[in-house]
Amino acid sequence: MNNTRQFDLWGIPFDGESTLGWPGSRYAPDRVRACARWINMRIQQGKVYCLETDSEIAVGDQLLTDRGDVKVIPNDTLKTFAATSSAVKSSIQQGRVPIMIGGDDSLLFPVAQGVHEALSGRIGIIHFDSHLDLMDESELQGRHSQSSGMRRSLELARIAPTDCIQVCERHFNFPASGKFKHDNDLMHLSAREVLKIGAEATVARILARVKQADHLFLSFDIDSVDPAYAPGAGAHEPGGISSDQALQMVEMLAPHCAAMAITEVNPTKDVGDMTSTLAAYLAFSFAVYGSQQQ
Repeated sequence: MNNTRQFDLWGIPFDGESTLGWPGSRYAPDRVRACARWINMRIQQGKVYCLETDSEIAVGDQLLTDRGDVKVIPNDTLKTFAATSSAVKSSIQQGRVPIMIGGDDSLLFPVAQGVHEALSGRIGIIHFDSHLDLMDESELQGRHSQSSGMRRSLELARIAPTDCIQVCERHFNFPASGKFKHDNDLMHLSAREVLKIGAEATVARILARVKQADHLFLSFDIDSVDPAYAPGAGAHEPGGISSDQALQMVEMLAPHCAAMAITEVNPTKDVGDMTSTLAAYLAFSFAVYGSQQQ
C-alpha cells in the first residue's frame, strides 16, 4: 500500500435534465459540503481513526481539496457538460482523483467523458443506480437527460459495454433499454441479487467483470440506496440497498477507481439531511479508502 493519492471535491449544481422525477439536486453540493465539514475535522496529523477496524489510517493532511463548483450554464446543457468534463480532466491530469457531487444523473456522461479524455486505454464504468439510464432519445426527454447518461457514455470510443457493470437496478424499465443491454452484453446485478449475496460478494463480481479495463469510473446515483435510508433522491424506488451496504461497497471499490460521481441527491426531498449526510460519508469514505491504492 502507498498513501499518495489525493482527491478533489467538485460540485455540479445542475438539474436541468431532471425531466422525470423531481428537480432539486442543484442544491446538493452545498448541503453535502455542510454535512462533510465535521467529518473532515477528524483528520489529525495526517491520520484518521477507523472504528470498524480499530486502527488508524494514514491519509495525509490534504486528503480532500474542495475545488468549488463547476461553471453551470442553466439553459445550456452541453456547455455545462463541457465544463464538467474539463474539471474532471484537470484533476486527473494533476495526478488527483476527482469526486464530483451532482446534480442530476445526466452528469454521468460528462464525467465519463472527462475520464475518457484524461486517461488512455480502456475505461470501465461501475454504475450504481436503480435505473438503467440507457434511453437513446425521446420526444419527452431528448438525448441528454438523466435517462440517457449511460447510453451516451457507451458511445465514447474506449468505453465498451463489456468493461462496464450496472449495480442495484430494480423493478421496471423500458423494453428498448433491455434490448440494448442484451444486444451489447452489458451486465447488471439487480438490487435483489445484491441484497441476496451481500456487499463483499457483489464487489468480487464487479471487479471480475471490469478486470480488463485499464481505468475505472464509479458512478453512484443515490437512488441505488433504498428510500428508507436516502429519502432525498430524484426518485423513490423501494427495494434498494442500505446505507451501510453502500458504504461498504464504495470502500472496497475506491482503491480501484480513477474518479467518482455522486448524483441525484435532492435536499428538497430530504429528511433532516439524512441523504446529504450519506453522500458526504460516501465521498469521504471513497477518499479515505481510495488513498490506500492497490
